[in-house]
Amino acid sequence: MPFINLKTNVQLDKAKKEALNQKLTQAVTLIPGKSVGYIMSAVEDNVSMMFGGKADEPVAYVSVSVLHSAPRSAYEKLTEEICRILAEDAGITDNCYVSFFETDNWGMNGFMF
Repeated sequence: MPFINLKTNVQLDKAKKEALNQKLTQAVTLIPGKSVGYIMSAVEDNVSMMFGGKADEPVAYVSVSVLHSAPRSAYEKLTEEICRILAEDAGITDNCYVSFFETDNWGMNGFMF
């Protein structure tokens, strides 16, 4: 049930967005018990964003929401992988924030997990 959402000020073409979506979705499987079949993702490009008051550098914010919790070590590995993907595929080498949100209440298709 994870949801990963990338927001960046970098403009991405459709192919790059799809590739990032696929790679970020696969990366979430670094969290124990999370499989690709239940991961929802979004890539929002060309967002008006600044880092340190500057709008002229590539920046990214990635939020990951998960049902229940995961070990900090899994979040550390996922953060490293997300930043590697963004550096290689979107040219975002700095100014990348990753946050994690845990919940015990998650609904899907009219029922609760």
